[in-house]
Amino acid sequence: MMDDVGVVHGRFQVLHNDHMKYLLEGKKRCKYLIIGICNPDVDLTKYTELNPHRSDKNSNPLTYFERMICISEAMLEKGINKEEFDIVPFPIDFPEKINNYVPLNAKFYLTIYDKWGKEKHNILKNILKLDVEVLWEVKPEEKGISSSDIRQNIKELKEWKHLVPNSVFKNITINALDKRIIDLLNNEN
Repeated sequence: MMDDVGVVHGRFQVLHNDHMKYLLEGKKRCKYLIIGICNPDVDLTKYTELNPHRSDKNSNPLTYFERMICISEAMLEKGINKEEFDIVPFPIDFPEKINNYVPLNAKFYLTIYDKWGKEKHNILKNILKLDVEVLWEVKPEEKGISSSDIRQNIKELKEWKHLVPNSVFKNITINALDKRIIDLLNNEN
């Protein structure tokens, strides 16, 4: 039986094909999917030793709006009707604020790859007492595509088009977001 409302979340810095696997798996399980974007404002992101790079400006080159557009266009590209999903901020660093963005009676779908994934599971299930379903858990070395690798490929002018939905590649290149990524990574301290 399908859930009425499901919630997935991530930074999506750059949205890639494995992210889409996660989003589409969540959508298969519910009638209406809410896609939460973590770190909607990098300046308001808390540092965590479990995942230290997630608060780094160089790891967050795309704005909330740019990520929202990429996700929306990729969902449409995959044949998901706009009436079946929405995209909202998801302040995982401030779990007490999550109720401002998503219905707490939804099913929260999660994937776990590392200690940070386990911490998010703890926050959602044990602290917020939400209904959580782990879609899959794999070891970090088995994770697959990484946004960090995509950003590095962009910086080094290596191929990356095959790692992302077509709409994401077009959006990033047409809007010169790839140039921003290159500039950010070239100016790392």
